[in-house]
Amino acid sequence: MHAADGNPARQPGFGRRAFLIAGAASGIGVGAATAVGLTGPPSTSTTALRRSAGTAYPTPLVGPGAARSERVYSHARGRYVDLVFVLPVNEPPRGLPMSLLLHGLHGSARTAGATGLLRRLSSQVTAKQVRPYGFVAVDGGDSYWHQHNPGDDPMAMLLEEIPVWLRERGLGGADGRPFAVTGTSMGGFGALLYGRRRKERRQPVRAIGAISPALITSWPEMRKRNAFDDRADWASMDPLRHITATAGIPTAVWCGTGDAFIPGVREFIRRAKPEIAYTAPGGHNDQFFRTAVPGLIGFLGKYAPLGDRSA
Repeated sequence: MHAADGNPARQPGFGRRAFLIAGAASGIGVGAATAVGLTGPPSTSTTALRRSAGTAYPTPLVGPGAARSERVYSHARGRYVDLVFVLPVNEPPRGLPMSLLLHGLHGSARTAGATGLLRRLSSQVTAKQVRPYGFVAVDGGDSYWHQHNPGDDPMAMLLEEIPVWLRERGLGGADGRPFAVTGTSMGGFGALLYGRRRKERRQPVRAIGAISPALITSWPEMRKRNAFDDRADWASMDPLRHITATAGIPTAVWCGTGDAFIPGVREFIRRAKPEIAYTAPGGHNDQFFRTAVPGLIGFLGKYAPLGDRSA
């Protein structure tokens, strides 16, 4: 098992209930950080951390880099959420650029990335193959990253609260806004929607990466997710109905040809003409998702700002 940071107190801005997480194939180890600042519910136990990994997507928190998890209160969602930082080194420089990492349906911040994400990020940054940057993931529920239930608005959390949380921890540049966004499945849908919302605010992201995005082409099929009020609500946010909304933003898409979402992804590729449009044999599972990780790290790194700068 890789050791956690030997001196977590030197990490500026991370809360006292932050955890340093190091991984190995056999499980997850946890050591409590000692920096001060965050108030919240009792610390998560090692048992709970291990249990949280047993979900639909494997944990990304494995490799030579560093991952920190905190429990914070989201006013936009009206609840406590996990906030996970995936960092290329144990002691990230102040102002390290950050990309949002959005989880899929029934996922969580701890399961937002494909296998190998942390290891690949760390190795490519250490080898200076890409500019240094990290990921931030947060619990977003199952409403396709928008407000479906009153008092629970994941998109507002991403737009309004994430920059504050990053800025308080010395990450993400002066304004704290993520420079990019990526996600898998429902998270890929959310990444395209978030990119659209940022552009509408005249604060566009530098890049969007979507792995097997849930671009469903049928309302009866989407209705099964119970994530939209009605067909019109879905249509107002469906990336396929708003192709030009992210025009001009470098975008990359990966999808397996055996994935149920491939028809919508192919339509997106045909109409949006993303910078990277990768399809290959594979299904909607980590076996395919992990093959996208090297390309994703390189693609986002190409657009990462050079430290302590806003997006």
